[in-house]
Amino acid sequence: MAAVNPNHLPDPETALETLIAAEAVEEASDGTLSTTEEFEKTLAIYHDIYGAVSTAEFHNTVAELFGLDAETAEERIEEFEVGREDVVAYLAAQSYLDVPVEQDLLIVMAGLLVEITPSSPVPEQLTELDDDSYEAFLNENPDAVVTVWRRNCAPCDKMKAELDAILERVPDGVAIAGVDGEAVGDFCRAFDVDAAPSVLCFGDGDLKEHESGRRTPDEVSDIFGRVW
Repeated sequence: MAAVNPNHLPDPETALETLIAAEAVEEASDGTLSTTEEFEKTLAIYHDIYGAVSTAEFHNTVAELFGLDAETAEERIEEFEVGREDVVAYLAAQSYLDVPVEQDLLIVMAGLLVEITPSSPVPEQLTELDDDSYEAFLNENPDAVVTVWRRNCAPCDKMKAELDAILERVPDGVAIAGVDGEAVGDFCRAFDVDAAPSVLCFGDGDLKEHESGRRTPDEVSDIFGRVW
């Protein structure tokens, strides 16, 4: 993230070492990097707050973080392609670390954290969609179910345990897919998704039902029955 334009940013290796020492990131024996479960909990909090805010709110957040006026903040966001995920990672790192960290180092940390993608919470039985693919999926499948999942989500885990029974209740001709709720800001804003798990049912290309919270297979079947 580079909402500000410093002449010299810290070495990424220094940022990575700091994240590893703080147990926000862990390195496997083969060199693979992943965010830790504890850090992901902090990340989830900031995602809930900032992941789906309006464009105006997002611009104001960046302006406040870096002491910029609104117009300059908007210019920097566009110039450096700053996304909500960058701001979420920046704030999560700032909150998670036990000691104060210089702003430039936090910027580099945020960039690293966005790149170090943890494993997807979407069950392997489902086709995973992202912000670049969900519109095409819905266009190709006017009758569809899109499920929303998150990491470190007990209700999600309970619902996953019954996923096979849920899949058996999907009507013939209805497609089903899943999204990582923390990675699809555009999807969440488009359909007012603010919780996981969630079940969204589309009929004839339009959103017909949107239920949030854990649902049993029978409850999901009732949702389907109201649409098809």
